[in-house]
Amino acid sequence: MATPNKPINAAITAVGMYVPDKVLDNKYFESIVETSDEWIVTRTGIKERRILENGATSDLAVGAIQDLMKSSDLKPEEIEVIIIATVTPDMFFPSTACLVQDKIGAKNAWGFDLSAACSGFLFALQTGAGLIESGRYKKVLVVGADKMSSITDYTDRNTCILFGDAASAVLLEPTEDLSYGIKDSILHCDGSGKDSLYMKAGGSLMPASHETVDKKLHYIYQDGKAVFKVAVKGMADVSYEIMEKNNLKPEDVAYLVPHQANLRIISATAERMGISQDKVMINIDKYGNTTAATIPLCLTEYYRDGKLKKGDNLVLSAFGAGFTWGAIYITWSMD
Repeated sequence: MATPNKPINAAITAVGMYVPDKVLDNKYFESIVETSDEWIVTRTGIKERRILENGATSDLAVGAIQDLMKSSDLKPEEIEVIIIATVTPDMFFPSTACLVQDKIGAKNAWGFDLSAACSGFLFALQTGAGLIESGRYKKVLVVGADKMSSITDYTDRNTCILFGDAASAVLLEPTEDLSYGIKDSILHCDGSGKDSLYMKAGGSLMPASHETVDKKLHYIYQDGKAVFKVAVKGMADVSYEIMEKNNLKPEDVAYLVPHQANLRIISATAERMGISQDKVMINIDKYGNTTAATIPLCLTEYYRDGKLKKGDNLVLSAFGAGFTWGAIYITWSMD
């Protein structure tokens, strides 16, 4: 147990994930838009993605948390804070965190949603770490969860092939062993990118109306070329920057854990960091872009596959709408 007068880090002590059963492979999209399996794989690295047919983002999050609790000794009443990173909340209010708190019976927890698009998990992780480091909280759940199929236009070939539904959760707890846990973060946002990636209607700027529905303004819009250009530079530069800031050489990094948006962006980031592709966590081929869920999904899968070891240095990196981007340096603490 951490004591208030000692410095502490926030460490990940449990992980969990949930992906829906329904699979949409690339062949499915060949029948609804002008595209091909070869085109999708070559340009994105995606082979299939999961879709939640019945339910909402809170159901995805609950599934991930229940999976985490099954693989650890965490009880619902022990949870103190629930942070849900999402751009697809069940509704504007109450927050998805409130709905999740009720569904899992976390009667002693407070919580909130955090919106930072594909960088959401990083922003939420740093926020959760701050709560732990304050000494006031001992068990903080950070969840990345998005039902992207709910805001995807399946007649828009530029976006429909990219996104899937999923959730993944991590538990943060304090550690006095400062050789482990969340060591550093560099996070950014730049609202001048607002016209390149957005969902225009549904908020106070443009409330829902017959016109907004007819114009399909409640779906994702993305200027793919514009986003790709800044995402490559943003993710690559910030990942390199956090290595330099912490005197990390390529051989010191066990894994780059990148947001799973596009395999070409991921490869460019690894190249900028000077690390080989075998040190890059990849699952975009199975799940597509699940927005806030991609990074914790990678952590959970690689840990459970025995590929992630205690003491491994990780660089988590993401880029998303806003624009938002950043990197977090972690030393893995789980056996």
